[in-house]
Amino acid sequence: MKTLMIIPGLGSDAAVWQPTIAALDGRVNCLVGNTHGDNSLPGMARRVLDQAPATFALAGVSMGGMVALEIMRIAPQRVTHLALVDTNARPDTAGQRAYRYLSSAVVAIPGLLGRLSASSARSLVHTSAPPEVRKELAEMGVRVGAKVYIRQSTAVASRKDQRPVLRTISIPTVVVVGSDDRITPLNLSQEIHDLTPGSTFQVLPDCGHLPPIEKPARLAAILLELMMVSSTR
Repeated sequence: MKTLMIIPGLGSDAAVWQPTIAALDGRVNCLVGNTHGDNSLPGMARRVLDQAPATFALAGVSMGGMVALEIMRIAPQRVTHLALVDTNARPDTAGQRAYRYLSSAVVAIPGLLGRLSASSARSLVHTSAPPEVRKELAEMGVRVGAKVYIRQSTAVASRKDQRPVLRTISIPTVVVVGSDDRITPLNLSQEIHDLTPGSTFQVLPDCGHLPPIEKPARLAAILLELMMVSSTR
């Protein structure tokens, strides 16, 4: 059975991918990468590689897509198929970095993480997402905690331009984005697709930033279709 390494986004754990894993229905062996212990993308990538088998398919959402691109820089020979979901290959702007540092300072204040997580959950998903999705995201943010959030924010804020990595990718790749993503708008995923040789592009209607929990059945179908494409690895 093929192995799919799955990487969550910032402030997330396996729960954000669990509906998609359930929709895959055991047809692939899913492993969720651990990104909670490092404050740099290279550190996260090396930790995921240590968890992974010799070769594997790879899917990352948001920050998870950034980690996936770092894996493609460090050890491209180990990856057979790649899915980049609602992510951004560009470095942060000065304004984005300043916002991340401010958010990190806020979540460090006792009692504020829950309110910030609830507010963030509303902006992450499409307005049509069921209330239980927002509830799960808010609870997940609190569960992951402020220390992990701060480490991950530091990693994302300090990342380098990953667009040069895209041009080197030579495996079956799909770029997926929610049509109404307000965090990483469609044009950023379009750019990733344009720069990645031979990639396919999927826009999911009525979807925000987190297809793994918003549109799990559709994303699972996309991943299964990707993994059926012949790869040299």
